Amino acid sequence: QVQLVESGGGLVQAGESLSLSCEGSGRTYSSFWTMGWFRQAPGKERELVASINYNGEETNYSDSVKGRFTISRENHKNAVYLQMNNMKPEDTAVYYCNTNPPRNEYWGQGTQVTVSS
Repeated sequence: QVQLVESGGGLVQAGESLSLSCEGSGRTYSSFWTMGWFRQAPGKERELVASINYNGEETNYSDSVKGRFTISRENHKNAVYLQMNNMKPEDTAVYYCNTNPPRNEYWGQGTQVTVSS
């Protein structure tokens, strides 16, 4: 099976930065997967905010985070990262990593990010 474990969340003020990490493990984990960072704010549906292809050469971002967030990966560590700069209160959510498109059985606990104004 595959496990994806997110870390790095916390409480920051608007304008500050935060870096999230996702570590994959399991016999069937593959560094050839396109990976994504998703988030779910209270009362809202989970949304994709950033994705990265297997070798990191193609990245995509939602309009709400473009220019502020950067997704990257280190395949030799089975890791995917999300650098979040100039954060806004509307970035407050639980952040998850998963394949893109996501697989239901791979959702982890996520990591809470809270941005105060």
